[in-house]
Amino acid sequence: MQYIRVWDLPVRLGHWIMAGGFALAWITGDSEEWRLIHVYAGSAVLAVAMFRLLWGFIGSRYARFTEFVRGPTAAISYLKNLTHLKPLHYTGHNPAGGLAILALLALAITSSATGWFIYQEMFGSWPEKLHDMLATAMLGLVVIHLAGVAAGSIVHKENLVRAMITGRKSGAISTAITRPGYLAAIVLIIWTIAI
Repeated sequence: MQYIRVWDLPVRLGHWIMAGGFALAWITGDSEEWRLIHVYAGSAVLAVAMFRLLWGFIGSRYARFTEFVRGPTAAISYLKNLTHLKPLHYTGHNPAGGLAILALLALAITSSATGWFIYQEMFGSWPEKLHDMLATAMLGLVVIHLAGVAAGSIVHKENLVRAMITGRKSGAISTAITRPGYLAAIVLIIWTIAI
């Protein structure tokens, strides 16, 4: 096992834009003074989530849903093994992380959509209540995600935060991705700005 390129630039860039956008949207959520910042941050989260859905079908190997979505049984098995300090090592996302990604994407899209309804003053008061519930659920999932990253880093003796910055994790050389995805990263940036 060596450090190989696993995460392409669009996955890493999208991850950090979404993390920063969500944090900024959360911080500015209750402020009328910062309402436009909140809207722009939420729009960035939505843009990345929409891009990531597409990238999950056409992206590099470890970005594809077929590579890491394994269902609840595999996720439960991984978590049980993690608690016994004997989890399988996955070059890409582990099964629990894969389900968390799907849930985060769903929450990002639905919370952004309800936020847009509020901003456009559509559908009365129900979007605001739903938006708050979805944003709170997303925050809870982010906390679980951070705990999983910490646990995975300790048990696998692998810095997963650094991996999401550099794109490199341990794996067999034959399984490395070959293209960094520069053009797709440019498309992601343009798309995020445009939306």
